[in-house]
Amino acid sequence: MANPTDRDLVAQAKAGDQAAFGALVRRHQRRIFRLAFHLVRTGAEAEDVTQETFVRAYQALDRFDGRSEPFTWLYRIAVNLSLNTIRARKATRDSTPSDDPRIEALLLETRPSHGNDPAAISHQKRLAAALCDGIDKLSDTLRTTLILVCIDGVGHDEAAKILGCPEGTVAWRVHEARRKLREYLTERGFGGDAT
Repeated sequence: MANPTDRDLVAQAKAGDQAAFGALVRRHQRRIFRLAFHLVRTGAEAEDVTQETFVRAYQALDRFDGRSEPFTWLYRIAVNLSLNTIRARKATRDSTPSDDPRIEALLLETRPSHGNDPAAISHQKRLAAALCDGIDKLSDTLRTTLILVCIDGVGHDEAAKILGCPEGTVAWRVHEARRKLREYLTERGFGGDAT
């Protein structure tokens, strides 16, 4: 099969084809890591969550019933493991460190280059740091939903399946998270350019 679907790979893996499961891992590993990284906020923990996601998925292959897409199933495992990691932490950070790699990722992904304008670059870095800090201050539920939909680009229907809630709840959570972020950024002086 030239380009098997996720469902094909799961069926092959269930039949004992380890290479098929390896292909499924390679297909989704980067997205699972990105999701976990945005949720747990450290590379090492995100790597642990990513690895554990695929370990758990492999162990549960026989229980995958096909009612959802395999990617949705993997995302749900990753979200649950990420939230467990966050809850297991004894100490929480009060603010986002200035060397947080999410800041650079936000600047590269969402903002056009400002050339060599130091003032514009500095402003964008402060805005990105405030945005990361604001996301970190959201509740686990709002942060997870916002990251799935707005950062990872998962549709409301898939996010609802991943999170186990109605689509309307996903839409409300995204709206509420954005409202809280706008409020947070406005309080920090980024009112006009933080939409």
